[in-house]
Order: sequence, then C-alpha cells, then structure tokens
Amino acid sequence: MKKIVLAYSGGLDTSFCAVYLSKKLGYEVHAVTINTGGFSTAEILAIEKRAYELGVHSYTCVNAIESYYESCVKYLIFGNVLKNNTYPLSVSAERTIQAKSIAEYAIAIEANAIAHGSTGAGNDQVRFDVIFNILCPTVEIVTPIRDLKLSREAEIEFLEENGFEINFEKAQYSINKGLWGTSVGGKETLTSSLYLPETAFPSQLSKTETDKTEVVLQFTKGELTSVNNETFSHSSEAIQYLESIASPFAIGRDIHVGDTIVGIKGRVGFEAAAATLILKAHHLLEKHTLSKFQLNLKSQLSEWYGSWLHEGLFLDPAMRDIETFFESTQDKVNGKVFITLLPYRFVINGISSENDLMNTKFGSYGEMNLGWSGDDVKGYSKIISNSLSIYHKVNANKTEVDAN
Repeated sequence: MKKIVLAYSGGLDTSFCAVYLSKKLGYEVHAVTINTGGFSTAEILAIEKRAYELGVHSYTCVNAIESYYESCVKYLIFGNVLKNNTYPLSVSAERTIQAKSIAEYAIAIEANAIAHGSTGAGNDQVRFDVIFNILCPTVEIVTPIRDLKLSREAEIEFLEENGFEINFEKAQYSINKGLWGTSVGGKETLTSSLYLPETAFPSQLSKTETDKTEVVLQFTKGELTSVNNETFSHSSEAIQYLESIASPFAIGRDIHVGDTIVGIKGRVGFEAAAATLILKAHHLLEKHTLSKFQLNLKSQLSEWYGSWLHEGLFLDPAMRDIETFFESTQDKVNGKVFITLLPYRFVINGISSENDLMNTKFGSYGEMNLGWSGDDVKGYSKIISNSLSIYHKVNANKTEVDAN
C-alpha cells in the first residue's frame, strides 16, 4: 500500500480524510498532529484515540513548540510584527511551521503522498501546498475536501455510512489555539459591521481579576527571559506563563481585517494576551535602546516579513536575510518593561535598561543640553535647510513667470 501522511487535528475534516484515504483511495494512513502550543496532553491522547478508531495505520504527535518559537515566533518579536498594525499572525505563522514539520515527517518515513483537510476557500490550503511543493516536490498532495467540494453534512453522512458514529456538532465559533494566540471565527466575522460577542472568546474575564496587577517583563537580547522575576529554560515557556497571567484580564482581543491569499477581503477575531503584551513591551524597549535608523529600517522590514509569512512564502531566502538583520539589532535590547494589567486593557508604564539611550548625562529633551550650543543649532539649521531653500526660491520665481 502507498503511504500517505495526513495532517490530522481530530476535527471533522481530517477525520473524514482518515477514513476516505484508506477506504476509498487505498492508502496506508499515517496521521500526524503538529503541536505548536494549542493542545494539552489530555487533548493529544484523545486525538490519538480517535485517530486509531478511524483506522489509521499510525499516529504521531510532533511537539514543535520550541522549534516554532526558534524558527518563527522569535523573529515576529524581534520585528514587532503586527499584520495591518493589528494581528500578531497567530495562525499564519503556525500553519507555516506545521506544514514544514509535516513535510519533514513525510520525507522521514518515505511517504508517497501528503494529505490535508483544507477547503478551497481559505489561506491554509496555499500555505500547506507551497511548503510541500518546495520541501517534497515529488510527493503527491491529496486534498479530498477541496477536490470533492464537500459540505459538512456530506462528510458526516460518509462517516456514518462507514460505521463511524462520532458526534461532530457544528460549533457556533471556530477556535484555533497556538503558542502565539487564538483565532476566533463566527457569523460576525463574515460581516463587515458586527463585533464578536463576549462569549465567543475562549478566555473570559475572570471574576477575581477586577483590580490592577503589575507585571514585569525581562528581555535579554530581545528575547523574553523572565516574568515577574521568574526565569524559564526556554522563552516559549515564558510566553505560556505570561498568557496564564494576562488572559484572565481579557486583553489582547481584536478583529483583523485584511487581504487573503486567494484575493478576497477577510475578517478574523483573535485573542493573544501574551503576544500583544510582548510585542508592545519589546517595541517600547527598542525605542529606548536602538538608534533612529535601526528603528526606521526595522519597521520597513517588519512589514515585508509579516506579509511574506502571511502569504506562505516563509521559505523564501529573503526571509532568512531579514531574520539575520533582526537578530543583529537585538544585542542591546536588554532590560525590564513595567506593565499594569486591568480588565480589558493594559498600560505599558516604562522601562529600565543599562542600554537606555534616554540618558540625562547627555541632556534632557526640552530642558537642557550638554552636547551642543545654541550657535551649533543655528549653523546646523542653516545647512540642512539650504537645499530646500534653493528649491523653493527657484520654483517660486518660475510660478510667477508662468502666471504672467
């Protein structure tokens, strides 16, 4: 039998694929779940149990949380990347790394094909296909849901006809959780005017979190290494710990509106408490520790990096070049950021850093200066305005001539 690797989440679409691939197409199905921070141990065990009940030949869960951070999330932090100044690219980044891990697993077991449960309507189909075409171009890509244009009802009917009585009640909201945030989709996100209701968000405001809480984030070379003086062996653990503190305050929520890969506008809700706090805190620390032109270049490259990642072009070598630049800027991004958490909002209070360029030894803005004199400023202003002064004098004369 031909081997096929199935990107398996345990939901309806991938459950249909597990049965269809073996019973109708005759594949030996090897189901694989890539955990990028969205599954607990109990959930993985339940997913594994269901996979074997559906008749897969093997099931594997790849713990990719740390590799996800090292290969992607770290650079989203270094770049302060927010798609359309709003979205921390939670799902975009996650799908790319999941696809890469699936491709590597397929190569390792010498699979003949790879399957995923994407429909023909969203971004994920492109992200998976692009990665597979690059990393394992000789491996066939099989997408039953997309190719057969199946409805949810048709999938359930097929499973029942093949003896699988599994309860797949359609949830009112689709939830996708990972290390870098949770996406939320529902009837409201299909409109342009409606916001998600409070109950749609997985993390509800805790009744006990009614007062403000102070949080201190410690960054070392741009990476989060400590939360409230508690250190961690890996930054991904610090992110998860911060999420546990911040999510009860119901912060980091919003709706992202953007252009999909398939050419239409789309909306998606999300909650990303830790990601939002880290990005805002890191950016503030950079404002204090980086030069003006470092910040300027970073903001431009961040836009490119986020767009390439969103479009499924993570393996473009330009991404490695941008990552190298990002990393080179982080050497002096060290220090503490002080944050106040309140219900539904937060305040970034300030920073403390040995590398803080806002240093009173060299003067205080609007108060005093120690590095120059008033005459220096007069000369500088004269020189820097000279070219523009010439431009305006020449064109002012030309305008008068044209008017006459």
